Amino acid sequence: MQNREAKQHVASRRPVGWRVRTAFAAGACLLAGAAAWAAEPPNAEAGRALFLKSTTPACAVCHTLADAGAAGTIGPNLDELKPDANRVTQAVRNGIGVMPAFEALSDADVQALAQYVSGATGAQ
Repeated sequence: MQNREAKQHVASRRPVGWRVRTAFAAGACLLAGAAAWAAEPPNAEAGRALFLKSTTPACAVCHTLADAGAAGTIGPNLDELKPDANRVTQAVRNGIGVMPAFEALSDADVQALAQYVSGATGAQ
């Protein structure tokens, strides 16, 4: 019984609404951290490097993309197509037409490449 009385005594000294404020503050910190993580874009230079030379075959061999100085004629002109990041991700992961799937790329590489292409074409 002494333990229960001690807990009640401590609880009675806490300000009214402390649980709500504590829960709200914790939730706000979690949301702020998640927003900062989600808002952090992949490195554009890493995406550009992947487009130009870090894939086999390099994207620039087949595609035109002004930002990369690429003038490929096998695949679609990305400046005209303006694919969003999701469309680039799907094409890179699964292949499309004569374009192979780039299965060796990590998820981070695919995300960086997709964000670079969609950003360079103004699709975002």
